[in-house]
Amino acid sequence: MKRLSRIAATTALALTTTLSALSVSAETLTFVSWQKDDPSFGAWWDEVIAEFEATHEGVDIEMTRVARNEYATSMFTMFAGAAPPDIVHLAAFEYQPFAAEGWLEPLDPYIAESGLDLTGWAGQATCEWDGNTSCLMLLYAGYVMAYNEALLADAGVTTPPTDWESFLAAARAATKDTDGDGVTDKFGVGMPTKGASSVMHGILNFVLGAGGDWTVDGKPTFDSEGTIEGLRRWKQLFDEGLTPRDLGTSDMRQLHIEGHIAMLLDGPWVRGVQKRAAEDMLPNLKLAKTPFSPPVGGTSNVLAIPSDISDERKNLVWDFIQIAASEKYQQRFSAISSSPAPRPGLDYSAEIAAEPYFELIAEQANAAAAAGVDRLPRGLEIEFPEVGKIVLQEVQRMLIEDIDPAVTGKTIQERVLAIKK
Repeated sequence: MKRLSRIAATTALALTTTLSALSVSAETLTFVSWQKDDPSFGAWWDEVIAEFEATHEGVDIEMTRVARNEYATSMFTMFAGAAPPDIVHLAAFEYQPFAAEGWLEPLDPYIAESGLDLTGWAGQATCEWDGNTSCLMLLYAGYVMAYNEALLADAGVTTPPTDWESFLAAARAATKDTDGDGVTDKFGVGMPTKGASSVMHGILNFVLGAGGDWTVDGKPTFDSEGTIEGLRRWKQLFDEGLTPRDLGTSDMRQLHIEGHIAMLLDGPWVRGVQKRAAEDMLPNLKLAKTPFSPPVGGTSNVLAIPSDISDERKNLVWDFIQIAASEKYQQRFSAISSSPAPRPGLDYSAEIAAEPYFELIAEQANAAAAAGVDRLPRGLEIEFPEVGKIVLQEVQRMLIEDIDPAVTGKTIQERVLAIKK
């Protein structure tokens, strides 16, 4: 509690700013999300909200967007200030501290009463906390490689890379100054350096590919041989100028669909982003398996009910969750997001016919699941927000001061162990 209270105290301004946007009335459920107007998931949320409002006369849902980079801190602040949104939407790797604080209502009585069958629901085990079901999992996904076929072809790369060596070679070949002004305007790869979780997930591609991981059996392994090699490979992309610097994930995706970045390692939702490209660009934008094995994968985001609201509002939020979990809207989730939904037993024939990459996306998710990969480091669930900040600080310092990755790995390990004491 002390740790979260400190976070809340230092973000009073964020609280004021965010809460001012939540004009609550008796007939309004508040809903904060980073996915409002999201190109991959925004339309799905709009449909779920419309269905709820159509079936609950006199009750509206007010959805407010909070940027992903400041999302967890803003939510901590709202909960600590006893003003949580009614519909709780969190990343799967950040809900645990909220559950540990007792801020999330156990869903087991609602599940039992409604008869919702979660057998085989992908990633649902991650929502189990301290013997209770604290949330409903909305997505388990495996990473893919988004690439610009024309940029790679211009660089002499005729097939997508399949390992670190071919990936590095393709990135080098595709990085160019095409107008001769001395400034690189085409990059082989795009790796974010803003947003702690985004940076950790990006680096994890290279760590897993090098045989490392953030933890083993719940113990931090930031200084292990494989993890350090992964840090070295990630750093090499920046040292050689193969990726833009000082940009976040959204910036990288935008540069990709504008034809400035040849390869991105991202979740399957990147296909929805690609579809926003100009008509003459879209045919060049494709997906392939990531060059690294196993692929990054894991649970993505969850829905929950705050414990500190009235029983009437809890029941309304559960109704909303049931609509999101229904077969109809799970099928719509797949159709809109081009991602397999967590609900088992859906018919994907229409999705496969409409989206040729749907099977690839499903294969990557299965490969990540089979390898037991989760973006959330096991054993560091509660500390993950702080761990993410530590990793972000140290890898940025590694780039700026050209620090040996072995030193950075050792420093991260020591700092993470310190917060575990």
